Amino acid sequence: MRDRWPLLVLLLAPGAACAQDRADVASAIGSITPGDIARRVAVIAHDSMRGRATPSPQLDQVAAYVAGEFSRLGLEPLGDDGGFVQRYWIEDVELDTTQSGITVKDGPTWRVGRDVRFPFTSVAEGTATVPVVMVTGEGDPRTLDRARLRGAVVLVVLPLAPNGAPTSPGVALLSALTRSQAAAVVAVAPLSDAAWQASGALLGRRSERPAWAGETGTLAVVVRDRTVASVLAQHGVDLARARRTATVPTATPLPGLELAVTVRRSAVSRVSAPNVVGLLQGSDPTLRQEYLVYSAHMDHVGVGHPDVTGDSIYNGADDDASGTVAVVETAEAFACLRTRPRRSVIFLLVSGEERGLWGSEHFTSHGPVRAGQMVAALNVDMVGRNWKDTIVAIGKEHSDLGATLARVNAAHPELGMTAVDDLWPQQRYYYRSDHYNFARQGVPILFFFNGEHADYHRPSDHADKIDAEKESRIVKLIFLLGLDIANRAERPRWNPDSYRQIVEGTSR
Repeated sequence: MRDRWPLLVLLLAPGAACAQDRADVASAIGSITPGDIARRVAVIAHDSMRGRATPSPQLDQVAAYVAGEFSRLGLEPLGDDGGFVQRYWIEDVELDTTQSGITVKDGPTWRVGRDVRFPFTSVAEGTATVPVVMVTGEGDPRTLDRARLRGAVVLVVLPLAPNGAPTSPGVALLSALTRSQAAAVVAVAPLSDAAWQASGALLGRRSERPAWAGETGTLAVVVRDRTVASVLAQHGVDLARARRTATVPTATPLPGLELAVTVRRSAVSRVSAPNVVGLLQGSDPTLRQEYLVYSAHMDHVGVGHPDVTGDSIYNGADDDASGTVAVVETAEAFACLRTRPRRSVIFLLVSGEERGLWGSEHFTSHGPVRAGQMVAALNVDMVGRNWKDTIVAIGKEHSDLGATLARVNAAHPELGMTAVDDLWPQQRYYYRSDHYNFARQGVPILFFFNGEHADYHRPSDHADKIDAEKESRIVKLIFLLGLDIANRAERPRWNPDSYRQIVEGTSR
């Protein structure tokens, strides 16, 4: 056994004041077993958990199970009231149609229902009264000057498909602009009377959102061509021509046009949902105030439409019982160490990922540790399927964590596991799991992911399809990586261009 763990990496960092010996690390790695992984996945993805929707009693059961495991391992609680569980509020809200709408300075007022609709079921609320920037074209939104969009009302002229409907790239552009730090996004679409009437059914529908959602984010509304065309014409814009001639995304200020966009919602009821947070205190008197975070999401999509077998429980064994168990297994390995790492390590299981990364957003903005104290976040979402010898590590190019992972990975060929770059950049997975909320706060991240499969978001994502042996090798790699990060004298460093793009929201 001793010959299997090269001394080079187990020493971790040159001059480290607190390095684990080979036997200590080997014992910790030995605690990560396929049997434990299969057993724990079977508990979390069992039919009795009813798909672990956020919120649900079954999700609370999973949180209690994980909290019990953390307590058994001797971790310190970082949740509410001295416990492991941190809760956040979810509101059931409805639109206030009398207070919502758009007012054109020295012009008309556009009312919700008659003139204004919404592109998403849940939106931010507030009032934005600032000059307008018009965006035309379609394609990669990163080509736009983010500084020009920040704090503006962005009027998006959605491009059209041959059938007259907005194109998929145009809708993707609209979605991206709502994350651009604009004050408001007003989508301009040539919707038919029938489509406009159909969208009106959403106006009276209640929706769930995290309690803080109305405080932040970009206001987003939709108006029709016929509503806005005459106003744009007064400011020198031929709407039809602008849509027809636009190619790549282009932002054009309209200095004479000012819109006041207002969205108001009211809460009807509130419920709470859980995160689970455990801490392994570091051994270095100074570095223990810095934290490495392991994260995964406990929730899935609940009970839904039955498949051809009649099964309606979406068990979510790979998505993301596999990641939840990976974090618990990693916590157990760290707890087995006689000599603790220099930095502290947080083990975080969140909920609400499937609803919009709710739990991780709450932790990063309302958690017990400031983002500036977190040196790195390693997120694990779907690691139990697909290839036997490969795991995708998304985000390698954005910080020197990629180089650290490559070094640790190369030093452990006995794991039979290779971490590769993002194979699907067009899918934008970097923005679709809980690590993104850490990255937005300036924390370098890596996201471990085995890709989608035929059972993704289907009732057939069962525990018996998890390759526990493969996952055990991934967890060992992630443990060794975290041990390196937690013991190194220097914090991980961002790629400067990536920091400007992801954290500061600029492309230059």
